[in-house]
This record gives sequence, C-alpha cells and structure tokens, in this order.
Amino acid sequence: MSNLLWQKPGVAVDEKIQRFLAGDDVILDREFFLHDIAASTAHAEGLNNIGILSADELDGLKRELQVLAEDFRTGGFVLDERYEDGHSAIEARLTERLGDAGRKIHTGRSRNDQILVATRLWLKEKVARVAALSKEIAEVALDRAQAEKDLPIPGYTHIQRAVVSSAGMWWAGWAEAFIDDAIRAQDTLKLIDANPLGTAAGYGVNLKLDREHTTRALHFARMQVSPIYAQLSRGKFELAALEALGSATLDLRRVAWDLSLFTSGEFAFVALPAQYTTGSSIMPNKRNPDVIELMRATHASVAAARTEIEQLLSLPSGYHRDLQASKGAIFHGFGRGLSALELLQALFANLEWREEKLRAAIDNGMYATDVAVEAALAGVPFREAYKAAAESANTAGVGRTPEGSLAARVSPGAAADLRLDELHARWHALPTF
Repeated sequence: MSNLLWQKPGVAVDEKIQRFLAGDDVILDREFFLHDIAASTAHAEGLNNIGILSADELDGLKRELQVLAEDFRTGGFVLDERYEDGHSAIEARLTERLGDAGRKIHTGRSRNDQILVATRLWLKEKVARVAALSKEIAEVALDRAQAEKDLPIPGYTHIQRAVVSSAGMWWAGWAEAFIDDAIRAQDTLKLIDANPLGTAAGYGVNLKLDREHTTRALHFARMQVSPIYAQLSRGKFELAALEALGSATLDLRRVAWDLSLFTSGEFAFVALPAQYTTGSSIMPNKRNPDVIELMRATHASVAAARTEIEQLLSLPSGYHRDLQASKGAIFHGFGRGLSALELLQALFANLEWREEKLRAAIDNGMYATDVAVEAALAGVPFREAYKAAAESANTAGVGRTPEGSLAARVSPGAAADLRLDELHARWHALPTF
C-alpha cells in the first residue's frame, strides 16, 4: 500500500498502525465496490456540469469506470491489500489509465462521502430485497391458508395443548406477519432513500456541486440536504435497515421454532422436504432439521449487528472513524438474514402436514373452551361456565369433532372467518419491489 492521499511529507507510515486503521476495509469494500463505481460515475457527471471536467475527460472516466466494473465482475480486477480501500483503488486505476483526469475524480469528495453513498445504495438494495422476500413468503402462506383452511391441527399456548386450531389459521398468521414485514421494509426504504453524495466530510465544499443531478442519476427519491445530517444519519439509517430486516427474521425464528417442534418425533406433525434435512454424522438412524435450526439462529446475527451499530452511535456530531465499523455489521447482518429468508418461501411451499398425527393429538380437553363458551351463550355467567368446563374437561370432546369446533369459531380472523380476502387485499396493495 503506497501513495496514500492523506500521507504527509516526512512522516513514515507505520505498517502495524496502518493495518489497524484499514481493518477489513479492502475485504468489506468488495461488497460495496460496484455501488462506489456507480456513485463515482454520477459524481464525474456532476463535475462536468460545473466545469471541473471537460467533455473528453468525462467520457474517458465513464468509459474506464465501466471497464473497471466489468473487470471486477469477471475477476479481471481484484480488490486486495495493494489498496487502502475501495475508493483508493478506483482512483488508482483511473489515474493509471487516464493520468490527471483520473486524479480529478476525488474533487469535492471525501473518503467518508464515498463510502456513505456506496453503503446507502447497498442498503436500499438490501431493504428492497427484504420487502420482496416478505411479499413472496406471504403469498405462499396465503395460498396454503386458502387450500388448507379446514385441516384441523392442535393449537398450543405455553407449549401445552390448548384448543382445536386449523392449518388455515396457522398459515394466515404467517401471511399477515410477512405482509407487515414487507410494509415495514417499504417504509424503511422511504426513510433511507436520500442522497448523501456531495456532502464531503459533513460540511460541504466550496464548489457548487450539482447534487440535484447525482440524486437523479443514482435514482434517489430525494437529496439529503444537510451535510451535518448526512453524518448524523450514518448508523441511524443502518440501524433502521437492520430493524426492518429484524422484523422479518424475528418471524422467521418463530416459524423455525414451530417447525422444530412439529418435526420432532414427539410431535411428528410435519414432514420437511428432504433437502432441508441432513444425516447425522454419528447416528445412522436419524435425519436432522439443520436448515430450520440455522434459520432459528439467524436472528441472533441480525440482533448482534443492530447492537454493534447502536453502540457505535454514542458519538458527538460530525464524522468519526468509529463509523468504519458499521460496514462489517451491515454486511454480516444482511448476509445472514437474507440468505435465511431466501429459503423460507420454498420451505413453506413444500412442507407436508401429517394429518393422522395432527388428528391423533387433538384430545378431549381441547374442546373445553368450546363447552365454556357455549354455556355462556346459553346465559351461564362465564366464570361458572369456565369452572364447569374445567371439571368435565376429560369428557369435553365426547360427541364433538375438530371440524365442528372449527365451524363454530366465528370471531373475526378465527377458523370459520379467516378474512383471507382482507389479507389478500393488503397483499395486492404491496408494490413490486
């Protein structure tokens, strides 16, 4: 690593200190590199608009930035320890190919400005993916809620058998959850869709930068006006994005918990697709639900990333090098979270209920609530009806069927009135992400 932009004459660079300062920048910036190239292209166009770059210089820069992007995609260019970070690599490549025109690309920018806009573009892409995946997952759940609305399954509270439930109710619950997750991601996308390019290190520069152009060129919904707020939003917007992701992975964790229980030998309610299980390395008699167990673990990585960002934000206003650590947090959080969510749609579509096991698990006591409510409808005070039903719980199911219990569950959203049309309307109102 040589020719550091900020290096002062006569001051030697200590390699151990520099390695500490650089951290994992080169590795992490591979994730954001193409976004940095896109932002650099827009910035070059803006510099041309205000006369800093000539038309020929702009054409050369745009051509070489496009070539660099393609070389990076195909492996012809590798971002490695030769460079301090992704931004210095871009400038070095442009200078090598274009000379002084390449050196002009950094005019009016800071390295912080560069990573801020690159990660902002990356976050927009990832949050949109959360919204899209949530919408896709909700669609499968809605379809299965409709198809299996009358299939009885045991309903649990406190992990104890409680009442007769239905597959329709189970699926409708996840459908509504992931519709909300899509909406939350959509709302977060609106929050973070603000262009920080051109705010430098948080105080602007003495150039009339064409920030309106870069906002349009990079497809941001609005310009982030205040350079100081651009700095204040770094970390804050990352935290919001991780919270949107966390909303979906929290639901994922609870789905995974249900399936962990339902696939156990003690329950045996659900058969997973074979590809979602692995063989034991020591016990030849069993298959392990490793995929859903790792899905269950995913939210821990998202929560850890969120905590890391939150702790970084105990800073005064202005730019601070501490914020460099936010790159690793969002990379790991979204890397784990999205990879798990991407598997859930197919799992939802292909898991199979074992109807004979479901019906066998519905015992007499699970009709006791029906008995109590029926007595209350007949005029018995509910407390008395409750006590009487509790005393006869062992025989509450005599003469009753799961289908009859479900048909009588007429409260809005319950088995006999799932209101799937309302959920479908909310789903159809979601945009295409």
